[in-house]
Amino acid sequence: MLKIGTAIRAYRLQNGLSQGDIEKKTGLLRCYLSRVENGHTIPSLDTLSKIARALDLPITQFFTDDSLGKQANLQKLSDEELRFLTQIRRYSTNLNDSDRKLLLAMVKKFAATATR
Repeated sequence: MLKIGTAIRAYRLQNGLSQGDIEKKTGLLRCYLSRVENGHTIPSLDTLSKIARALDLPITQFFTDDSLGKQANLQKLSDEELRFLTQIRRYSTNLNDSDRKLLLAMVKKFAATATR
């Protein structure tokens, strides 16, 4: 079964965008986007087209098997983990390569000490 809302959330988070960012780009209310992402509302094709443009995707991307495979991988993470990774992605774009490597080394160190 195709889950449009799950695909929208997955692509939105992959692009490091919040529901508020999509609201600004489309004019659709954040609460409406939330209802779509949680499967409570199914968007019309016109509305889905607006969301696709905001995500810089062709509308057909929501109907391909490839999008469903990516969704399955993202669904394994909790919403809190996805928000955390989205924030890391958003802030790391401003870092140079050296700083990114340092950040990654720090994360590895934290992870190693947390599992002990």
